[in-house]
Amino acid sequence: MNPKWNGQFSCFDLVARTGKTSHQRTIVVVRDLEIGGGDFVVMAGPCAVESEDQLLRTAESVAAAGAQILRGGAYKPRSSPYAFQGLGIEGLRILSKARQETGLAIITEVMSEEDVEVIAEYADIMQVGTRSMENYALLEALGGCGRPVLLKRGMTATLEELLRSAQILATAGNSQIILCERGIRTFETATRNTLDIAAVPVLKTVSHLPVIVDPSHAAGVRCLVPTLARAACVVGADGLLVEVHPCPEQAMSDGNQSLNFREFREMMRDLQPYLAIQREEREFRPQLVAGGTD
Repeated sequence: MNPKWNGQFSCFDLVARTGKTSHQRTIVVVRDLEIGGGDFVVMAGPCAVESEDQLLRTAESVAAAGAQILRGGAYKPRSSPYAFQGLGIEGLRILSKARQETGLAIITEVMSEEDVEVIAEYADIMQVGTRSMENYALLEALGGCGRPVLLKRGMTATLEELLRSAQILATAGNSQIILCERGIRTFETATRNTLDIAAVPVLKTVSHLPVIVDPSHAAGVRCLVPTLARAACVVGADGLLVEVHPCPEQAMSDGNQSLNFREFREMMRDLQPYLAIQREEREFRPQLVAGGTD
């Protein structure tokens, strides 16, 4: 490990690789899935739950393509007060129905500590969005929610600040944390954000937590999402969080970065050679540790 990284991150003792945890990895169990355990887990679905028909159609399509977890926002932190703010509790009920019909686990965003209890009744994973990464009251409330938490990196946050928020979650009693690199704000304007692809191997070196990538928010441009998804796979991410919509052109939020059903199927198909290489590397690495090299 880079000595600078050890000194920079070792203070976050509950989430960093230090001492007895230096060779351990946290595996987050969600229903029958293991995130961080070697399988590449794909979470897919619309930015916002708009209707029962929209969500059920999406759930069936992404499940058939190989996704294991359905994403969908019931409460939406929108930049404009005039934009669609989500269906609230009705959206949670629709998500629950989609889980019953498809078997997919559910991830949805929680924005306020006041909503933690009700959302935990419906969600399998609680998502902390980029705007909430430093909402410490929310993180502390999630400490006792009894659900894994996906923690998105803030749009201007350093990796040190991301791990600080993870440490707050762990200190509050929740060690089931998934880190998410979703692109950061830079001077570049061709994309919505800039995917910090180096964040994945750095985080997996200095922390024992699973790390996934959100290529949709990183790109903000639909045609780039499959390319960034491949990059995430190559650098060792544990999974993806991808926006998918039946008709992105009519989406109430984030249509420009959402894949349609055909595009998502093609992306999942095109990932297979890269996932095969990742599996081979995992199988080969223990042999090197055990037998060494000439």
